[in-house]
Amino acid sequence: MKCRAARRLHRTLGRRGTFLLILGIGKTCWGVSFIVDPPSTEGLQLLTSVCSLRHWAWLWILAGLITTASAFLRVGRDRFGFVAALVPPSVWAIAYLSAVISGDYSRGAWVAIWYLTSHVGVILWAAGLPEHSVPQLPRGRRAEGG
Repeated sequence: MKCRAARRLHRTLGRRGTFLLILGIGKTCWGVSFIVDPPSTEGLQLLTSVCSLRHWAWLWILAGLITTASAFLRVGRDRFGFVAALVPPSVWAIAYLSAVISGDYSRGAWVAIWYLTSHVGVILWAAGLPEHSVPQLPRGRRAEGG
């Protein structure tokens, strides 16, 4: 019964929806972690000068919830999930780059690159994928009728 439910969910979501669901749950959990056990603010002075990380956690949570909800939408209407997923890692990357430029956190360049590649880059790549992009097999002479 569990396998049948999992297959049904996968059929409902498709590849893009599955990606959005996983991403949305992850972003929501990451945001909750900022409230439950706030991390070091090193390199995030640009953000913490506005408000605490507990407040910034809601950016991750809201983006995660939008991303999760978008997983259940049809292809084309799911774009808001991809846009929402891009916002938090982009904001964090900007904050870390700002800390590098100001000289406050030299390691921030590496963290920013990590956010830009493993988060922003992967999301942009996935957003551009069609739901079904299976390469066509080359046709043989028999298949062509000759």
